[in-house]
Amino acid sequence: MANSASAKKRIRQNTVRRAQNVARKSAIKTQIRKFEDALRAHDVATAETEYRKVTKILDQASSTSTMHKNTAARKKSRLAHKLNAAKTAS
Repeated sequence: MANSASAKKRIRQNTVRRAQNVARKSAIKTQIRKFEDALRAHDVATAETEYRKVTKILDQASSTSTMHKNTAARKKSRLAHKLNAAKTAS
């Protein structure tokens, strides 16, 4: 258990930051799921709009300490590859 005031404050800060990170990562996963559902339904127009939303959320998360910039870039690249494959298939 933390004894000093600074250690107690760090615990409070870490609790808040963890909650924010969990919420951001959950939003990313939800948006990716919507994007992949649109691809499975062969709805390229909806998939494009969902892709834009995913990239926006990933950029926001990578600008904070929630996610590393390279991780966000890798996820965006993989999703873009899926989107381009769906465009050429249809």
